[in-house]
Amino acid sequence: MRMATTLSVVVLAAGGIGHAVVTSLDTGITRVDPFKDMKNRPQAGHGMNVLVVGTDGRDRITEEERRKYRLGGAPCHCTDTVMLVHISEDRERASVVSLPRDSYAEMPAHTDLTTGRHHNAHPVKLNAAYAEGGPGLTVRTVESMTGVKIDHYLEVDFTSFMKTVDAVGGVRICTTKPLKDSYTGLDLPAGPHELDGGQALQYVRARHVDGAADIGRMQRQQRFLAALVDRLTSSGVLLNPVRFRQVAATTLSSVRADEGFGTDQMLALAKAMRGFTPASSEFVSVPLGDMSFPVKGIGSTVKWDAAKAQKLFQSLREDRPLAPARPPAPAGPRPADVDVAPRTIRVQVYNGTRTVGLGGRVDAALRGTGFDTTRAPRTAAGANRGRARTLIEYDPGWDRSAKSLATALPGAELRPVKGQGGTLRVTVGADYKGVAPVRARETQTGEFDAVTGDQVTCP
Repeated sequence: MRMATTLSVVVLAAGGIGHAVVTSLDTGITRVDPFKDMKNRPQAGHGMNVLVVGTDGRDRITEEERRKYRLGGAPCHCTDTVMLVHISEDRERASVVSLPRDSYAEMPAHTDLTTGRHHNAHPVKLNAAYAEGGPGLTVRTVESMTGVKIDHYLEVDFTSFMKTVDAVGGVRICTTKPLKDSYTGLDLPAGPHELDGGQALQYVRARHVDGAADIGRMQRQQRFLAALVDRLTSSGVLLNPVRFRQVAATTLSSVRADEGFGTDQMLALAKAMRGFTPASSEFVSVPLGDMSFPVKGIGSTVKWDAAKAQKLFQSLREDRPLAPARPPAPAGPRPADVDVAPRTIRVQVYNGTRTVGLGGRVDAALRGTGFDTTRAPRTAAGANRGRARTLIEYDPGWDRSAKSLATALPGAELRPVKGQGGTLRVTVGADYKGVAPVRARETQTGEFDAVTGDQVTCP
């Protein structure tokens, strides 16, 4: 979630603003030393690795904001979000790996910062490392779990997050279904939304909008980050020195970072990443094995798939892309996002007009955008002959598929038919103007189920 501030620092600098401006901004960063006295660290790989930690700190939140965005209660002083960000050696790709906060972790031996007591190595949930040992123990624990050497540490809290989103003018999020969470106050109908800082915080914190809990939340965080990159690279902020300074000053004033992340590092990244776009970023969650791994005294934890996770982190060390290579995007309008992948939707086309061959053309057009058509269009009979409006008939059990198909046929009428089965029927009407391209937002392919930023932003 709070990767937002990180990408603000990295991407905002791409405007080539200059050393003097960035130097003055650098003084606003609060410094920490997460690498003090660290020994036996992993061998350095290629590229740069940044551990981004979002805490539940809310000391600077106003009472009005606490009530409005459901931020009451005492903070646990632990990590609400943990992300490992890899910047490729050629500075042309950013790989963001989400680490579930409830991940089963073996915490190294350490001294508790609060009590001063020494603890031997013991099992915990990942988010407890910050509570017991702050940034240093968090870095040690993540390095132990991943085998990836951390080069830099960035930390933000609720206030940092909200101020950053507001500073860039909000972000545009699209959702294919309503999202409502009484715990955070999130209440978004399906469709596009412009979110301010508080609303964006609700969006990325929500854990009760579906049965996916933290997994669904991490996917929403990834979509948010892609949307933030899109806003930063398309809004003109990077080309306007005055606007840049306003945004960067707001962002950096509430960031904690290691001493090594300063002016020279920001400028080096700036020069290399001027062409950075959402397509340059890729997002993935660490592969999971057991979603409910019980640990005595701790409760249910999330255990990683050891073999797959090892391959993922090896790819980071070797500076290899995580998302599969994709062919160039076809010319024409960008596909609209739908809940169900078109290839899984079986469609029978009927020609409800007197235009000869129209059924075949619609069948081919639907097949061309990915739907599983029968390739045997038919002529409609009875009341469906001579239709003015295109009709989609579907079994109620396939309502999500029907809505996805309707997105490809703008203006079509939806009609449930009990007992129809899994094949959807399209009767083409005189209003037919063509098939709109669609894609499944949640579709992730490749060895690590990684997606690029342009796959999860609004059309």
